[in-house]
Amino acid sequence: MKQENNLIEGPILKSLLVLAVPIIFANILHTAYQLTDTFWVGRLGTDAVAAVSISFPIIFLIISLGGGLAMAGTILVAQYKGKNDRKAVNHITAQTLMMVVIISILLATAGYLLSPFLLKLMGAEPSVYTSAVSYMQISFIGMIFVFIYMVFQSLMRGVGDVKTPVYIVLGTVILNLFLDPLFIFGYRFIPAFGVGGAAVATIATQGLAAIIGIMLLIRGKYQIQLHLKDLKPDIPLIKKMFWLGLPASIEESTRALGMTVITFLVTTFGTLTIAAYGIGSRILSFVIIPAMGLSMATSTLIGQNMGAKKLDRIEKIVKLSSLAGFIFLTLVGIIVFFFASQISAIFIPGEIETIQSSTLFIKIMALTFGFIGVQMALSGALRGTGNTMVSMVLAIVSLWVLRFPLAYILSMHTSLAEVGLWIAFPAANVIAAIITIAWFAKGTWKQKQITEEIKLTEETMRETMIEEGLD
Repeated sequence: MKQENNLIEGPILKSLLVLAVPIIFANILHTAYQLTDTFWVGRLGTDAVAAVSISFPIIFLIISLGGGLAMAGTILVAQYKGKNDRKAVNHITAQTLMMVVIISILLATAGYLLSPFLLKLMGAEPSVYTSAVSYMQISFIGMIFVFIYMVFQSLMRGVGDVKTPVYIVLGTVILNLFLDPLFIFGYRFIPAFGVGGAAVATIATQGLAAIIGIMLLIRGKYQIQLHLKDLKPDIPLIKKMFWLGLPASIEESTRALGMTVITFLVTTFGTLTIAAYGIGSRILSFVIIPAMGLSMATSTLIGQNMGAKKLDRIEKIVKLSSLAGFIFLTLVGIIVFFFASQISAIFIPGEIETIQSSTLFIKIMALTFGFIGVQMALSGALRGTGNTMVSMVLAIVSLWVLRFPLAYILSMHTSLAEVGLWIAFPAANVIAAIITIAWFAKGTWKQKQITEEIKLTEETMRETMIEEGLD
């Protein structure tokens, strides 16, 4: 068996780095899928970039709905890992995979059928519509592979193994780099799929990653093992995971829905603004990856320490994670601010107006990235302690009380026009971070009775194992 990380003892900063650095790298590689798509699609022109840009928020929304449920598996696996209960970890693995796969099939089917309607609803222009439908529907066909690998990565993160997924993603991203131009432009007997070719390439590589992930879980050499007998539905556990994961799912989908809703506003300003928003939002998703990695690392670290009942250590983790998120993301924001124009030009060379518009968007956002780091670190802490509902509420406030109303008012009811959309992002970032800090400082999050919930889950698990002759 692979050597296990000891996350409940020793220096906290070292533990955070041991988890966060590989997670950050894995997330960078995940984002490389979208960046590679945008890079090659950009060679087809502004309309092609707009087709991918208008499709991506909807695809991301569907993925996020399942991602929150996978988070429930991460939390429970981390807590049971802290309790050193291997049987529970393996059982939760099987139940999480089964639950998310079923949900992925339902969501992918709905997404495929509704793609034309959703794009019309979003106001896609005729020059963009056909390509956008192709890209979106092909993406939904391969959605199950995305979900399977997402579960694998989440479960591995729960037990503290964050390096294995990196190796898999690295290989598939490199493969995707070659498959993208092959399917987009065609070669010999392979037809040119155009914009849809980027989705075909992604399906192929994600499918490979999913197969490898399942094989590793079955082999059980990485602290966690998938047993076929554990795939028997455990209704009490599934209900517990569902209600634990639902707030996280709503939180993640709320963020994705925020991208979709903002896109509705963006489309009213035309194709150029859509393309600028697509480039700017991709850069945003890329530069906040360190905060996402730190948030995920914080969840795992706190989850295992919850299982080990080390509450004093948890408070130290929260403070250090928040400070690290603010400092690092602020430095990243400063670098992005000064190189915004050059970054924009990479994605759509020669399109001067689009480059200028996306550069302005990026510069307006960049210097507030540190506040995103704080908010995401605290959200990770809340999820790790089981306070997924509170984390969800704060995310909803960030979007529906702050970002979207500001974007609507500034863009539609002032002379700022599309610049008002850009301003809404940093304004919401700062205010949301302040609200989260103020709430966290009250300390009410400590009242969450995680140990009682774990005992209830443990009783359910033992009943299931007795029925199957495992105990």
